[in-house]
Amino acid sequence: MSHPAHFHMFRYLIKNLQKHGNEVLVVIRPKDILEELCTKAGVQVIKLKPRPKKANKFRLGVSLILRIIDVCRIVRKNIPDFMIGSDGVIAFAGKIYNVPSYEFFDDDYETIKLYADIYFPLYTGVMASTATDAGKFNYKKIEYPGNKKLTYLWPSYFKPSHEILEKYNIDYTQSYFVLRLSALNAHHDSGVQGITTEIVQRLIDILSPHGQIYITSERPLEPQFEKYRLHINPLDIHHIMAFATLYIGDSQSMAVEAAMLGVPSLRFNDFVGKKKIGVMEELEHVYGLTFGISSHEPDKLYGKVEELLAMPNLREVFQERRQKMLSDKIDVTAFLTWFIENYPQSAEAARHADAEFWQKFR
Repeated sequence: MSHPAHFHMFRYLIKNLQKHGNEVLVVIRPKDILEELCTKAGVQVIKLKPRPKKANKFRLGVSLILRIIDVCRIVRKNIPDFMIGSDGVIAFAGKIYNVPSYEFFDDDYETIKLYADIYFPLYTGVMASTATDAGKFNYKKIEYPGNKKLTYLWPSYFKPSHEILEKYNIDYTQSYFVLRLSALNAHHDSGVQGITTEIVQRLIDILSPHGQIYITSERPLEPQFEKYRLHINPLDIHHIMAFATLYIGDSQSMAVEAAMLGVPSLRFNDFVGKKKIGVMEELEHVYGLTFGISSHEPDKLYGKVEELLAMPNLREVFQERRQKMLSDKIDVTAFLTWFIENYPQSAEAARHADAEFWQKFR
């Protein structure tokens, strides 16, 4: 795991596998709050060196080689039966030591082209939603009718708690709004623009008359916005999001999470209008749970916010849309657990799955 989102994606899979008597080795490359999340959840990890900050291409290359060497040592020592993750180094280790390795992702090929071209040829297979286009690697794809965020936001695993909001003195009976400011420094974020200081201020001006505003930010906040900063245990963020009236941010990941929870979701960045992302397209145009607005159209963002604020029964409408989405999807964690425990026969079965096959995971 090399991103906080990976912790959420795999936390219940780890529990399921351990509960069934399997041994699970968790390797992380610390980023942001990933290590903190693992520690707070009691997940034992082997820690690699973090990615160097402000590094040039040479240093990044050296860092990658050293990481591959470290992971290969871990694999050689333990010889696992199966490897899954969202960091391409396991593909190298799997190839060298003949261990099945699978990438778990939801970014279309065109969005992660360089990463995919380097790592996907080395993986045994790649696993993604039916909405995700793996491009020239579709022949390697194990697809499922779900979303990787449902690995932890499926109703069996996540139940929003009023008590957690009360712990932070957040009044869930009143409207409140979550703003997310992303660092936009992932490998697929190069050159991507998002919410500026001016836009944050304008959003606060629009939203303030309607309720409280909470900002969660990967990047440093300007002094005037510090009073809105959300100070919480990172494990509690989805409970805060679940009762929000609106989510607005430049993070693709949290926009999907809000949509999964039936919270109107506005994402504002350069991805919108430039590259169609299958998962986002489905959530927006099939289920109407999220809305993408280009960073070149701030007025459109403000107008959409005001339109949603004026919508009667906003929460009821979006919760109905969420239920429609869930009825079409599966418990992805249950599927992954089955897939790993029944590998390699499971791979063949999943490739030829029909509608009846997926019913056992609903």
